[in-house]
Amino acid sequence: MSRRSRISMASATPQSKDLLGKLSMSRAQSGTSERRTSFFGNASAGSQRNSFLGAYVGPEKIKDHRPLHDKTFILQCIKQLCEFLSDNSFPGSITVKALQSPSTKEFLKIFEFIMRLLDPSFHMPTARIEEEVPRIFKDLGYPFAISKSSMYSVGAPHTWPQVLGALVWLMDTVRLFGAVQEQDLLFSDFTDSSTAVEEGKEYNQLFLDYTCDTYNKYMQGSDTFDEESAEYLTKLKKLYHVDEDHLESQLRMYQGLAEKVDRLEKDSHKDPLMNKRTQKLTMQTDLQKLRDYCDNLQAFKQNQDNKAASLAEEYESTTLQRDSLKQEQARLQTILQNQKFTPADIERINRERNELQQTLDSVSRSLEETEQQLWAEEIALSKAKEEGDKELAEYHKLARKLKLIPQSAPNACGHDFEIRSFREFRTDSAVEWKAQIQNPLKNMIVDVEEESIKLTNKKLSMQESLEQKHSNIVEKSKDLKQLKEQIRRLDQQLEHDEQEIACEEERWAAEIDSAESHKKLLEKKVMEGYDDAMEQVKAAQQQYHLVLQETKEKRRTVVNNLAGIMTSAVSHLAIIEKQIKESAKKAGYIHKETLQQSKADLKQMEAVVSEFVEKTKFHCSQVQKYLK
Repeated sequence: MSRRSRISMASATPQSKDLLGKLSMSRAQSGTSERRTSFFGNASAGSQRNSFLGAYVGPEKIKDHRPLHDKTFILQCIKQLCEFLSDNSFPGSITVKALQSPSTKEFLKIFEFIMRLLDPSFHMPTARIEEEVPRIFKDLGYPFAISKSSMYSVGAPHTWPQVLGALVWLMDTVRLFGAVQEQDLLFSDFTDSSTAVEEGKEYNQLFLDYTCDTYNKYMQGSDTFDEESAEYLTKLKKLYHVDEDHLESQLRMYQGLAEKVDRLEKDSHKDPLMNKRTQKLTMQTDLQKLRDYCDNLQAFKQNQDNKAASLAEEYESTTLQRDSLKQEQARLQTILQNQKFTPADIERINRERNELQQTLDSVSRSLEETEQQLWAEEIALSKAKEEGDKELAEYHKLARKLKLIPQSAPNACGHDFEIRSFREFRTDSAVEWKAQIQNPLKNMIVDVEEESIKLTNKKLSMQESLEQKHSNIVEKSKDLKQLKEQIRRLDQQLEHDEQEIACEEERWAAEIDSAESHKKLLEKKVMEGYDDAMEQVKAAQQQYHLVLQETKEKRRTVVNNLAGIMTSAVSHLAIIEKQIKESAKKAGYIHKETLQQSKADLKQMEAVVSEFVEKTKFHCSQVQKYLK
């Protein structure tokens, strides 16, 4: 059996849980068909399922799910390729900048160098490069198509990502091949010959029986094959001698290493000096491990030398045995030459030999086809595992963003929403995940909806109180208008009174002027009647003082009355304005604060609730899809 077939069978057969995951995916896809027809004829009378085998026209084109158009991913692939070429002594200078848009000549040089790591006798074809390079990738088993036109302009932005992805795949193939060679070189003597299994024949027989049983149930209308899958898994474990304790120990070791990696990632954000000390301790530990490895290699070398000595002794004894067998063969050959066969015996022997040769050829062709099919199934299985791990990582990322995991997260409410791994899938995992994740999520959605209803009711009550405040403000505004109208009328009355007082003062001033003119006239006539004039003057002065005093008293009374009225009106108006301003300011502040807080809280709550509900429904559907 070739090395490639041994690698593929070794990587496929122990992964029984991944095989069940693949079977579950194929089972989920079968539920979308409405009518199924069998390639071998009509199904039973009550069945309406039809098989798609009759319409099969060729292999389905595999879609490349790698983010080849992401600049970060492309830069990471370029760095990996540069490190790989530098580690393997690439003849020439290569940089990250040069690999961002290489020429066709540089690509062919890199491709030839990597191919020679796989096959030292490889020589680059000189003609029809655009056809030979895609053909070589196809022969090596590259699962994606490379167009011929991409070889004309390798460094173009629309072609270089696909070509770079092919080079990275080829680089990983070289690393895997080297790892397998190193494993065969160092640990080939530790294999137990008693546990060797004829992988092709027995595994294919098991898989064929499983496929026949599930297909018969499928044609009878069943969409679940849990019993057949469990039986198939049990037979695979028995066939390949799977050690459950070893698998559990490896899983515990993996969990411990994962926790160690998380702890190291958290410690990487600490003091650089502490990181350097940690690196120093790590390097010392690695140095000790390297020394132990060298000691193990020395012991292994000594063991190999001892085995070589024992093999030399066995070789000598085998040589002696071979000489004796040659003598026996010569004796039997002499007997055979002296023996006589009839023509019928010779014809029968030749016919049996031809039949055996034809049987051997057909079995060889069937074995090659089975190996190719197994290789394709392994590629599809690895893709399905990568997709499952990617979806699981997305689910965990979203759950951490929503603060649903870990179990002590604020929104987890004590529930464990974390899915450990699809590699631990069991037949009852769907029910466990439904009870662990789906039901608590539904309860949380109901709680969020109830909280939203409460907030809506609170908003309505606040809107009603706000409308009541508005009506109070309108009433106060009307009262303020009435008071302003009263003030305006009082101002008009005060102005009218002041005008009347001014007219009165002018009249009295005119009277005083007439009195003075009369006085002067009397002074002119003093000689005529001084005594009478003096008496008249005294009488006039007394009358004037009396009138002036009465006028002042009236004026003082009017002014005091008007001042009291104005003071009372102004003070009353000031008090009312102050109360109205305080009420308006308080109501406006309360209204503004309440409205802003309500709007912000409602918008935030509505955004959080809508986003949470949509993402929860989406991930619930995703989880249900995987659970199916």
